[in-house]
Amino acid sequence: MTWTLDLPKRRRWLRPLVSTAVLCVTIVLTMAWFEESLIFFPDPYPSGEWDVAAVAAGSGSIVTDRFFTAEDGSRLHGWLCRPERGGPQQSESPLKTLLWFHGNAGNLAHRADVMLLLSSLPAQVFIVDYRGYGRSEGRPTEKGLYLDARAAWRHLTVDLGVPPKRIVIYGVSLGGAVAVDLAAEVDAAGLIVQSSFTSVPDMARRHYPFVPGWLIRTRMESEEKIARVSCPVMVAHSPADEIVPYELGRRLYQAAGGEVRFVEIPGAAHNETWLRGGHRYLDEVRSFVAYCGGG
Repeated sequence: MTWTLDLPKRRRWLRPLVSTAVLCVTIVLTMAWFEESLIFFPDPYPSGEWDVAAVAAGSGSIVTDRFFTAEDGSRLHGWLCRPERGGPQQSESPLKTLLWFHGNAGNLAHRADVMLLLSSLPAQVFIVDYRGYGRSEGRPTEKGLYLDARAAWRHLTVDLGVPPKRIVIYGVSLGGAVAVDLAAEVDAAGLIVQSSFTSVPDMARRHYPFVPGWLIRTRMESEEKIARVSCPVMVAHSPADEIVPYELGRRLYQAAGGEVRFVEIPGAAHNETWLRGGHRYLDEVRSFVAYCGGG
């Protein structure tokens, strides 16, 4: 018997396969081209409440605008929040300062309620908007965010004269990567990493498994960097986090060297840490901040 190849039938079989492959490659290349748009979701001014007097009204805290400049010339904005009583000028031991780097969406005005809650520790809270967010100039990139963090550190320690050993760096979600990067380079009192990840490629494997890791330019390699952090570290995460897998938070905790504690927030979705954690979580933060740097 002689076998013959039915070429038209073969072409019919190959056509959908080739079309699917072309579609997949197109999607991957498009995602690579617009990578930063898939990572950063800034909400520029005037979205949110920006009247600092209105924000602070009835809270027992004072909120002031702070403008400062990054090394590349980008003008940045932040809020400094401090309790009306028991502040740095009213006690022998200055308040600790939380240098807060928020997540990848919105702006600092959307975090006012948590900022005021944190000031009740008591502590000063300096929350910073990255370039392109809120009233900060520019466009967000990984390198740019690291420059912004260093500018915020200089503003606190040089312009405002806050001793480094009174500063606890606090990063949430994507801000955790910014916080880890800074803490690996400066001599801070402590580091809090909340609901954050080991690296952007690890996150991509969770949400975009068809994208090759080598194609991702934004790295944010926190798992490698946190091992170089010399100050005490607190990692907080929830098993119910639907955005950043719990195991990535555990890996950050396990990679940290020196003094490190892990706080689990049961039942909290990614944006519900403070809602679900409540007073228990606030007490954990208060205890850690009090421990860092002594006093």
